[in-house]
Amino acid sequence: MSISMVLLQAINTADNYLPIGIQLIFAAGFVATMIGVSALVGPKRKTKDKLETFTSGIPSHGDARQPMAIKYFLVAILFVLFDVEVIFFYPYAVNFKELGWEGFIAVLMFVAFFLVGFIYIIKKGALKWED
Repeated sequence: MSISMVLLQAINTADNYLPIGIQLIFAAGFVATMIGVSALVGPKRKTKDKLETFTSGIPSHGDARQPMAIKYFLVAILFVLFDVEVIFFYPYAVNFKELGWEGFIAVLMFVAFFLVGFIYIIKKGALKWED
């Protein structure tokens, strides 16, 4: 056995992780103890004002479960879609010399697919807000 193998075996033993395990157990115990003590010692006066929903001074009106326009979600999804497209351009921009013509054609196809999707979105009127 070489010296490096002996050192590797000495470094990767379970005994080296014992202090970390003990620290995690003490940390979890401390958190649980503090939560328990605060629940036991803390005040328990439940008045009508304390049990009322917090609205930050604004009187609530209507139902919170009312339907919301799908346009907001659609714009968010489109943002994520085109943001991911930009993320995929970065590796090409870094390695464009090594990728050559094959990489260029692949990026052109990638852009073409997104343009087809964008044209479809525009034709369907997904970005019109007049409704």
